Amino acid sequence: MAKEELLTLEGQIDEILPDGRFGVMLDNEHRIVAYTAGKMRKFRIRSVVGDRVHVEMTPYDLSKGRIVFRERTPGQGPGARPRGFKR
Repeated sequence: MAKEELLTLEGQIDEILPDGRFGVMLDNEHRIVAYTAGKMRKFRIRSVVGDRVHVEMTPYDLSKGRIVFRERTPGQGPGARPRGFKR
């Protein structure tokens, strides 16, 4: 039997919940509870309120999802160093 197709939607994190979960307001004005995917945990990708994210959802339960991608925000590149940093 083939694996079910997942829905991928975009939204914005609006609340941080306990146990690594987030409240996400989707672009279609639905609010869901989402958790971070394993790869995001493995590489320690942090998400904060206001981040734009991509969420995968199963068609069986449209109130829960998994955050699979966090879009980059301007001014927060990988090479940014804190002020006063000296080698």
